[in-house]
Amino acid sequence: MTPHIASASSASVSSASAPASASSGPYAAAHPLARLSAAEIAANREILRTAGVASDATAFALVDLVEPHKADVLAGRRIPRTVQTLLLHRGTGETTEAVVDLDAAAVVSARPVDVEREGQPPILLEEFDRVEELLWAHDGWQAAMRRRGIEDMRLVRISALSAGHFEIPGEEGRRIVRCLAFLQLDERDNAWAHPVDGVVAYLDLITGEVTELIDDRLFEIPRERHNFHLDEELPPPSATQKPIVITQPEGPSFTVDGDEVAWEKWRFRIGFTPVEGLVLHQIGVVDGDRLRPVVYRASIAEMVVPYGDPSPVRFWQNYFDAGEYSLGKEANPLALGCDCLGDITYFDAILSDSFGNPRTIPNAICMHEEDASILWKHTDAYYGSTDVRRNRRLVVSFFITVGNYDYGFYWYLYLDGKIEFECKATGVVFASAYPGPLEDGTEYPWASEVAPGIGAPYHQHLFSARLDMSVDGTANAVDELESVRVPMGPANPYGNGFTLKATRIARESKSAREADNKLGRAWQVLNPGVTNRVGKPVSYILRPEGLPGLLADPASSIARRAAFTTKDLWVTRYDPAERFPSGALVNQNDGWNAIDSWVKQDRDLDGQDIVLWHTFGLTHYPRPEDWPVMPVDSAGFALVPHGFFDRNPALDAPRPVAESTPCHPPAATGGAGLPGPESGPASSSCCSTSGGCACSHTAHR
Repeated sequence: MTPHIASASSASVSSASAPASASSGPYAAAHPLARLSAAEIAANREILRTAGVASDATAFALVDLVEPHKADVLAGRRIPRTVQTLLLHRGTGETTEAVVDLDAAAVVSARPVDVEREGQPPILLEEFDRVEELLWAHDGWQAAMRRRGIEDMRLVRISALSAGHFEIPGEEGRRIVRCLAFLQLDERDNAWAHPVDGVVAYLDLITGEVTELIDDRLFEIPRERHNFHLDEELPPPSATQKPIVITQPEGPSFTVDGDEVAWEKWRFRIGFTPVEGLVLHQIGVVDGDRLRPVVYRASIAEMVVPYGDPSPVRFWQNYFDAGEYSLGKEANPLALGCDCLGDITYFDAILSDSFGNPRTIPNAICMHEEDASILWKHTDAYYGSTDVRRNRRLVVSFFITVGNYDYGFYWYLYLDGKIEFECKATGVVFASAYPGPLEDGTEYPWASEVAPGIGAPYHQHLFSARLDMSVDGTANAVDELESVRVPMGPANPYGNGFTLKATRIARESKSAREADNKLGRAWQVLNPGVTNRVGKPVSYILRPEGLPGLLADPASSIARRAAFTTKDLWVTRYDPAERFPSGALVNQNDGWNAIDSWVKQDRDLDGQDIVLWHTFGLTHYPRPEDWPVMPVDSAGFALVPHGFFDRNPALDAPRPVAESTPCHPPAATGGAGLPGPESGPASSSCCSTSGGCACSHTAHR
């Protein structure tokens, strides 16, 4: 793999030499976790076709590396390159899961998938295009559109959406989508602004049959244009912004060798899969002469967007963007100065298209450094010193578009050993007609009115982070931490005492936990066999945001299918087959083989190889300010070292260097007999006794 390195002033291509191969086959990879190459994807297709497992009628729904067992990778064993492919016959709907050994150029296995029990393959891009043609030609659909004053069917854009699983008679085993409509006034118009509400079609993607057409209610179609993408329809752009120029004249501080990244003390590997998109492998920290592992594999394994409008045409709206639409396949090619700013290194993503051929998404992954404000600082009156260090972070990100919504997935690594994840949600809220007040005069309870006549149903964006932990090794345990108020008594006579309680989560049956911000509840992943200099087990703490989980009824279909959303934390023993919390095939899966069933195995977690599954996300009651395009809203979590290091690991951060524009020292403000900043040794600097500077310019007004 060759990363592309670009900056605001120039763009170039840099090649990285590959380390010694871990496999000696014809498609030998530099590392057993190396991403599939274009040659490997093409070879997989040829092997399956030669063996008669695939043909011209076969769609390649998913093509992914079979990641070797964790123990084999850590032991450095030679591992054949193996690919798993999910195949869908376009004519019959027959689905096959095939495994190919690339080194042997052979099909290892091919089994039929029971789609009624296991679930359907994800929806394919080619199927979206077909749906519009089918509905435009359908008599019942045409009649429904004409009742709404539409004569030209090609002005109607169809949003073909995943069907879920509601035990609707006749849908058993069928590959179904449910279709809502929007009117596009012309080819440049924002169709999302003109919902054609009150009608939905259920369509079989294999036979092309409309299995049900529900025409519930007539709504006036909003006609006002909301084209934020057209300059001529926007307000005049602001002329007040002065340029912000981010430069790294000596280049970035990281190095890239194939998929391997080294930045400051951090070491990790870049991965990318069709379902999860960006994956970080083998995240570790150099501490002295040791490379200490922290997380073996980190990804967003699933995300679901459940909607809260129970009306007859919308009750089924809940989308699993990973399992039903494939996050990686929806990745955007990123643009310098727009999506990423500064000195940027890009990575292409190479995936399979639906015909099994390699497809490249250029600049799918963006990596760069950025300033992150103050790392640490102290001004001391006793020894007359001011010390400050600037923080910086390494950012690894990618952006996807799934229909109307866009999501940015950002992993941050900091100088102090902290890891953060942030999802940035933006795009266009899914619009409906707004019915106005109810008969009793109350407001419609299931949606906001974001513009005259345009509603936006209440909904959630809920994510599952899969964190395959390896804190100084694979023998880990998890404690639940929470603050405890101590009553007044002999041990606490003045009532000021409080303490921290730690409870071991010893078995999977007890691992489904809920966050509680009032108690400061968090989860500590520790290694009982490794201690720090004060004799405590080394650890990292998962800090949740503690926002609402799933708000649907516990007996609902979505609560069953997205069981991971009902708790903020799940902990399981490592099992390479347990990759996705709602099952490997989510589309029309009724909740079979998902995380709530895995924990029923009640495996021991104490001192074991464990995986954290953290649920986090947003509950969205749309505002007028979210229309016609939504400013970014974000959600995430942090992994923070807690006794992992023996002291502050960022003591070696260099002092800030003064820029060419001198700082202006502030006026003396000493109080209580203490000297002000100008009276100590740092009087010529605003930040450090060494003369370094935390600011490049200070304007006094």
